Amino acid sequence: MSSGNTASDVESSSTADPTLKQALVPTFGVIVFLAVGSGVLGMSPHAPLLWSVVLAGLVGRFWMGLDYSAISDGVEHGVKMGLQAILILFTIYALISTWISAGTIPGLMYYGLGVLTPETFLPATAVLAAVVAFSIGSSWTTAGTLGVAFAGIGSGLGIPIPMTAGAVLSGAYAGDKQSPLSDTTNLAAAVTETDLYDHILSMRLGTAIAFGLSVVLYAALGLRAGGAIPVGRVETIRGALAGTYDLGLLVFLPLLVTFALAVRGIPALASLVAGVFAGVGTTVFVQGRPFTDAWGVFLNGTAPETGVTLVTDLLASGGLAGSAWTVSVVVLALSLGGLLDRLGVLSTLAEGLAGLVTGQRSLVIGTGASAFLVNAFSAQQYMSIVVPGLTLRELFDDYDLDSSVLSRAVESVGTPTGALLPWHAGGAFMLSVFPLQNETFLYVLTGYAPYYFFAFLSPLVLVVLTLAGVGLSAEPPRADASTTAAPSDD
Repeated sequence: MSSGNTASDVESSSTADPTLKQALVPTFGVIVFLAVGSGVLGMSPHAPLLWSVVLAGLVGRFWMGLDYSAISDGVEHGVKMGLQAILILFTIYALISTWISAGTIPGLMYYGLGVLTPETFLPATAVLAAVVAFSIGSSWTTAGTLGVAFAGIGSGLGIPIPMTAGAVLSGAYAGDKQSPLSDTTNLAAAVTETDLYDHILSMRLGTAIAFGLSVVLYAALGLRAGGAIPVGRVETIRGALAGTYDLGLLVFLPLLVTFALAVRGIPALASLVAGVFAGVGTTVFVQGRPFTDAWGVFLNGTAPETGVTLVTDLLASGGLAGSAWTVSVVVLALSLGGLLDRLGVLSTLAEGLAGLVTGQRSLVIGTGASAFLVNAFSAQQYMSIVVPGLTLRELFDDYDLDSSVLSRAVESVGTPTGALLPWHAGGAFMLSVFPLQNETFLYVLTGYAPYYFFAFLSPLVLVVLTLAGVGLSAEPPRADASTTAAPSDD
């Protein structure tokens, strides 16, 4: 994801110091509203999130004694923190549509179907996504550019889209966590005052174990999920693609432009916007569509007539105008997260967990749990790193633990778990990337979440290694590099 925020930009703006009881009221309110509104009544998350914002505002105004301007500032702070993410959401919707019309995504599907098999597809997808995310330092860009193409390839091979989405996300977040170009990796190091490469080295063993297990699970899943491809299915899909688009090598120009800029350290948003322009240009000069039609796709999306229902459905997209549902969820969630931060709720919850600490092991595990809680209530992965990173930093010193242990704990949980939460910016984004059959709020939980193995294994491995005493050191790990790369965006 891209934000461009630094540690100082995202430090807690809270001026309130609530009691644990005061903090728990809006916390339980959010849980109840979302559970009843979306889980029981089947509503979209918009109204439950608005109810939560109002409840938090009332608690802040009439129980904590904050004035209206302080409450308003909290809402604005949350939206401001996520503004870059909102812009990326808009851009990704447009990029997917322009890449479809340019033939980029159809080309990836066409050639991928000629190489991959049902048995190798899922583990290969996870590994490729990890390599790309590590190279460019951005999990969102990796998922947003390759996700639709992988979904199409997998569908042609008989692999359900939720499984493909899980493999893409596992690879994207695993690669992102080890990349010195990632902004969350740089942020975790910055707020915990840890050398960047010490932080990366501290995460390496846990990331390798969690991702390695994920790849093994995808290999086993691929053997069961793919089955026998109906005779002629792949040929039919490839024929429909070739009959609808010019699939020469020039259709991959938007992909090359976007990733070349990202690898050079250009921020994700700028790289994606360049990809949109490259997509429009390829649509005009390679696919031969009029200039105004190409920009119409940018706004309104695609509805190709390929003659094959599966292909037509996969390549239908909403364009910039189709982003309204997802962006509005993210804005409401960010407003709630900013307000809870302003009220001091997030830091109070983190400190409450710290009060349960009885030793080094419980401190590290509790820090991971606090990162997840902040993720859930702020809807922003930056806050899941910043709040526990700042709140618990002195406690790690008291227990004679190196700062890299803190940075590992917050990122091992905070970065990958956001995409599991439907109201989170990460969850809403990933729901918008993959052409899932049922794009409803809870489909994140019932769709790709069970196959997003890395999100479960990364926190689990942190707990296991911590209980085993691995990495609990007062000395920083030995990093081979001493220079810090310029952060990209995540």
